[in-house]
Amino acid sequence: MTAHTLPVATDAAARIADLERRVARQEALLQREDDFHRLLEQVVLHDGALEDLCTTLAEFFGRACVVTSTDGRVLARATTTEGDTLCGECFDATGRLLVESEPTGAREFGDERDHRAFVPIVAGGSELGFLGAFTKGTAFSDTDLHLLSRAATVAALAVTKEQAVSAVESRYRAEFLRDALTGRGGVDVVDHAVALGWDIDRPLVVVVAETDEDDQRTERSPHEVRALQERFARAWGWAVRAKDSTIPVAGFSQEVVALVPVTAGMDTDEVLRVVGALVGVVRGEGGGGRRTFATGVSRIVTSPDQLSRAYAEALKAVSIGRQMQGPSALAHFDRLGIHRLLALIPESEDLRRFVHESLGELATHDTPENDDLRRTLAVLLDTNINVAETSRRLFFHYNTLRYRISKLERMLGPITTDPELQLTVAVALRIHEMRGLWAEPR
Repeated sequence: MTAHTLPVATDAAARIADLERRVARQEALLQREDDFHRLLEQVVLHDGALEDLCTTLAEFFGRACVVTSTDGRVLARATTTEGDTLCGECFDATGRLLVESEPTGAREFGDERDHRAFVPIVAGGSELGFLGAFTKGTAFSDTDLHLLSRAATVAALAVTKEQAVSAVESRYRAEFLRDALTGRGGVDVVDHAVALGWDIDRPLVVVVAETDEDDQRTERSPHEVRALQERFARAWGWAVRAKDSTIPVAGFSQEVVALVPVTAGMDTDEVLRVVGALVGVVRGEGGGGRRTFATGVSRIVTSPDQLSRAYAEALKAVSIGRQMQGPSALAHFDRLGIHRLLALIPESEDLRRFVHESLGELATHDTPENDDLRRTLAVLLDTNINVAETSRRLFFHYNTLRYRISKLERMLGPITTDPELQLTVAVALRIHEMRGLWAEPR
């Protein structure tokens, strides 16, 4: 061998070694993919449950796996270490995945945070949720993302099957709950509820939640409306089960109803705190793209035969509460006051004329100045014409409030000295707040 042939031989050997490394790496990738597919086959053959899929993927990727709904509610999860918690930055305080800020694909960090990857779960062109995997130390490769996408197909089968079963069960449960709420549950209503895994033989309140968007007057297709209502009902179901799996909850065509347990003797504020916590969980931190909704709460019932009365109270609370507070209202029946009576009066020309004649231009001109005057008038009436207290509540100087009162009396009459006029104006103001009767009577 001559001297000039030595570098050529060395270079050839290096190329051969590099080729062998490439072949070995490719073989390892193919073997890893083959192993992965066998694992997925085992999951499918053993009923293909989401929990089994998550456990398999957590062990394969070495950290954790999670399946969520489209709005981030966790449907199944698994970790390789018992009690291990996933990264807090991609979940909110309720445990919901922040889908509005967590992108799909792989995310790699140069610190101790979890490397993670999320892929959409899709079936028939519809997005069903997200599949995510977590690792420590080793970032996700393009091959890992490809494998995770394959696993999302298995997840789609599982989610589709679970939704189909859940839809049948939900219809059955909803029919029973509707019968119980309308007094047609029968004498064995408590035992029937127990058979469904529900407990209604305890102090509770009926909670009705309705989306603020009117599904009867919408440009959405019927399919989209149904999908949104089902999603809304599922969000309530997840929130309720996280608190107590024995709480009855079901979605009807227009609303979701839950029978929330409370302590006997709870006052209204305490009841609203309990229900408000559930409402906060359903809404989540950031909303996840869900629609706003109003919530009505009944008085406490201590017997199933009181459910029909409580259901009517909750329906009235959600309807009047939205009129009083606007979108996202949370109203208790006992806080409706005179609005309960006013809501019984059908809107008519006489009612419109009464509001107009009592409030004058305060009823027909929607301006910032009139908004302020109506607010001043409402507080003045609430304090029984106590000028000092009204000034304190509104943070007005005493002379400023006196000027406003003079202006109100020029518009409405002697409201500070005429009790009958005070009553008339107070009722008209409440009707105006509820119904927004701005237009001039014909």
